[in-house]
Amino acid sequence: MRRLDNKSGCAVETTLSVMGGTWKPIVLFNLLGGKKRFMELSRAIPSATQRMLTLQLRELEQAGIVHRTVHAEVPPRVDYALTELGQTLKPVLLAMRAWGLDYARTQQDEVLPQAACAGTAGDGEDRAAAGTA
Repeated sequence: MRRLDNKSGCAVETTLSVMGGTWKPIVLFNLLGGKKRFMELSRAIPSATQRMLTLQLRELEQAGIVHRTVHAEVPPRVDYALTELGQTLKPVLLAMRAWGLDYARTQQDEVLPQAACAGTAGDGEDRAAAGTA
């Protein structure tokens, strides 16, 4: 585990230091539905470079949020999954998605495309809770 440098003393800063940024929440959201291979994540997040995705996954792994499993096969296969600790972020990620959808509706009078979020969070209950069912 890495040492947290919390300058403000606010727990929100701690949360953001672990899962903040552009790509980490999107990676985590994609892992809510279960383990994924690197290329599955890469295809799900096409605007993130493979290098950036690798760096973000490494940081999430160091933080104990994501578990990386290397299978002894040729060619090598690597799976990523949320750890038990990572699963505790599920309500936060679903709330972020719901807030983003509501914000888009109120600010732009349009709904965000669902391709990036639909069906990756797990079951229909999650989508219903987020207002997307």
